[in-house]
Amino acid sequence: MSLNSLFAPRKEAALLLVLVPAFLIAAACGDRLPASSGGDGPAVGSGLEGARVAVHAPDAVPPPSPVLADAPDPRVAMLERAASLELETPYEPVPGEALHHHTAGFANILCSAVFLTGLDPDDAAENVGGFSSPFQHRDAVVDIVVDRELREVRLTLPDGVVRSARHYGSQGCVAHAIGEDTVHFDSSVVEPNLPAAATTPWPMGDLVSEEPWPTDIDLAMVEEALEAGFGSSEAMTLALVVTHRGRILGERYADGIGVHTPLESWSMNKSMTGMLMGVLIQEGVYDLWQPAPIPEWQADEGDSRQEIRIGDIMRMSSGIRIRAPQDPDYDPSIGYPDHVYFYTATADSFRWAATRPQQWHPNTVGRYRNSDPILTNYLVRLGVEGRGDDYHAFPQRHLFDRIGVRDAYLQTDVHGNFLLQGYGFLAARDWARLGNLYLQDGIWNGERILPEGWAEYATTLAPAWVADGRRVYGGAFLWVNGNGGWPLPETAYGFRGAGGQSTTVIPSHELVVVRLGKYRGAGAGGRALDQAFEMLVEAVPPVGP
Repeated sequence: MSLNSLFAPRKEAALLLVLVPAFLIAAACGDRLPASSGGDGPAVGSGLEGARVAVHAPDAVPPPSPVLADAPDPRVAMLERAASLELETPYEPVPGEALHHHTAGFANILCSAVFLTGLDPDDAAENVGGFSSPFQHRDAVVDIVVDRELREVRLTLPDGVVRSARHYGSQGCVAHAIGEDTVHFDSSVVEPNLPAAATTPWPMGDLVSEEPWPTDIDLAMVEEALEAGFGSSEAMTLALVVTHRGRILGERYADGIGVHTPLESWSMNKSMTGMLMGVLIQEGVYDLWQPAPIPEWQADEGDSRQEIRIGDIMRMSSGIRIRAPQDPDYDPSIGYPDHVYFYTATADSFRWAATRPQQWHPNTVGRYRNSDPILTNYLVRLGVEGRGDDYHAFPQRHLFDRIGVRDAYLQTDVHGNFLLQGYGFLAARDWARLGNLYLQDGIWNGERILPEGWAEYATTLAPAWVADGRRVYGGAFLWVNGNGGWPLPETAYGFRGAGGQSTTVIPSHELVVVRLGKYRGAGAGGRALDQAFEMLVEAVPPVGP
């Protein structure tokens, strides 16, 4: 099938042509969440130094008027509670035309899938990246050019507008503004400072230990779990990796996908954003519970946004006013949502987030909105550049090099701002490394990378979400199994991304499970992964008392 012919209507795909991932709709409505779905501090490499972070701010006030568990309609009660706490601030619609935004997202996705992951263009256009580029809007494109020499994709719309995206070094694919064919920053290639992967033992390299597993692990059932978790062709799974106590217990890959293939990961990058902030806190740049020093919030002495703390932002509880498809009262008729505009604006996404007003006071109402990870990434840039470091090299030098990650593309807007609310491509093994850093309480090879107490903060239910009756979100942009919606112990937590991307940490069994796949396979892939979870916790004995 050619790119220009694949856009014929597909009746069988109708249920997949949605903007909002199903697991986020469930969370927005309070339903059970499916598992698949500033100063100098201690120098890097200073071992276990660094202050312990508090799970709650010392002066934290419990959110008022929680939704009662026995409310006749929890969603109505949640919306009434939000309305009673709402501040009188205006909403400013995003500029531009929706189709132009959708197509900017398509250009980025197609560029990334072809030039980073190595997928066939027809396959990519048909099956990947349905969040910032919903499938039902792709048939508006009248001409597609995949320029392998420039490593660029150009998409033409009926009105003559061309949306393009090009591969820029380690910053991956970046969509250009309308009428422009370049970006407004100096791109770079950030080489890992690591030994050769092929001759280095896991987890710092590729070599997997052949040491026998303990006899109490049912290896036959582990193999069955991998088979079940990978699923049928309908699941479109590309990679499945399971580790136990940091060792690779098993893994499966689709044809053409390997241990170093960067794959679409979507909002799992929010959890990485939380880790980058954790690194800066460990290094003494920020304190978790300090007011967030966003420059745009400091101009007026009475600006209520000065109340917003870094810890509130990373609990998706800042209260910043934007619109997101995951909002329980979302009305698509109002226009294109800010939540997706951060991906497709082809402008300064940090500034758009920093200039939005408050809808609620911080730590009162929880909403899944990209403004919060965008603001955290803004703080990361301010902190890194404020001490004179290379912003684009910071994740590799201060996190990835320390745990063996070699294959990350962290994508930006046209101004070089990381869009790690979702635009990051990593290999499955790299996500397993990040999950194991949490399982090991932020310590890697005896060195503390994340602050003491960070994992507890990240896995503790966010008070504003609890007050809304939704026991599913923690800190540092982590999802938690607080309502038992996953077929796992309630202590499980993880990173979640649209299209069925997930990294799940199961402390009770010392397991980390990573599943990545094509966006269109999310439903079948999620059901397959849930089967694997049930089998894995049976095959691997729980941690003793």
